[in-house]
Amino acid sequence: MANITQALGAEIVLPTTTGTATSFGEARIVRLVAIGVSATISVVSGQSGTGIGSFTMTANTTEYLQKEYTQCVFASNANVRGTKVGFTN
Repeated sequence: MANITQALGAEIVLPTTTGTATSFGEARIVRLVAIGVSATISVVSGQSGTGIGSFTMTANTTEYLQKEYTQCVFASNANVRGTKVGFTN
């Protein structure tokens, strides 16, 4: 049976600096969409926190990021949208 994505929050434009990084309301899974251009997604331990990891999203792609509740996310440009999601069967 296929998984169904459940939206758990409003979609937002990802912040572009560490100090404004978001946890998406302490989300465990975040759906990210890169619109039009590639972007680097960075994950930090909290706002202004230590870097944990990063990855590049190519233009016009969607990724699902699993993270710890307190970890925050920001992008290298304002062309990435994200929302807190969950999955059901």
